[in-house]
Amino acid sequence: MDLRQLEIFCKVVELGSFSKAGEAIYLTQPTISEHIKSLEDHLGARLLDRMGREVIPTKAGEILYRYAKKILELRVEAKQVIENFSGKMAGEITIGGSNIPGEYVLPHLLGKFKDNYPNISICLRIGDTKEIIDQVLNNRIEMGIVGAKIQDRRLQYSEFIKDELILVIPPSHPWKSRTSIKPEELKDQPFISRERGSGTRITMEKALLDVGINLNTLKVIAEMGSTEAIRQGIKAGLGVSILSKRAVEDELRFGVLREVNIQGLELIRHFYIVFHKGRTKSPLVDAFIGFLTENSSI
Repeated sequence: MDLRQLEIFCKVVELGSFSKAGEAIYLTQPTISEHIKSLEDHLGARLLDRMGREVIPTKAGEILYRYAKKILELRVEAKQVIENFSGKMAGEITIGGSNIPGEYVLPHLLGKFKDNYPNISICLRIGDTKEIIDQVLNNRIEMGIVGAKIQDRRLQYSEFIKDELILVIPPSHPWKSRTSIKPEELKDQPFISRERGSGTRITMEKALLDVGINLNTLKVIAEMGSTEAIRQGIKAGLGVSILSKRAVEDELRFGVLREVNIQGLELIRHFYIVFHKGRTKSPLVDAFIGFLTENSSI
């Protein structure tokens, strides 16, 4: 089998479209179709079905996709090992970060990593914790940094750094002069929540339950898909929320937002490095994990 055809096939499966795959790898749609047909002829099986505008793999296509990903990963790994043996670390790795580590922790670390390994490029994908873990499980990314554990026997987690969640209010809020509140007082406030699947929400829900507060009993006025959206909502006076302190450090420093302690609530969590147990880590990923471990005190 031609490795280039396997690359094209995987891209079509991942993007669900011949035209999108063509745009991603700079080939025309007829050329993409020709490569797929050649691959199907070689294997004697139909690999893709067109469902309206969407392209989905057949059962044979699903099987080939799993093996094709392994073949392509082995090719990359072989090249990286040889380069490492030759004394030069070079290549590209794709990692994921859930919203807080992806937006507020990793960018700074990636700059330092690049100083140490100038020939390694890192592609960072950002999503909520569930999205990043799904991409790890589907072998779309080699590893992720997430804000909560989602249990799956195929995953392996390693503690990275700690993060503190805090109750954040606008400066005009009636609690502005208070240093703390009782947990039950939250029930009377309009509350802005992160969406399901967010590591912040998973940690927050568990902590609230530990003090007898169910998220469903709060006056949740909105669920938002990003920390930035919630931060702007609080500034606009829509409500209060529980957020990572890392995400609002500047606003707290300049008095744009305020922090109030919730009595008896433990809101310390870890960020975790997560990867697939069944996938051999490439030398580049090993180097990056080693770098993260050395810089886990930030």
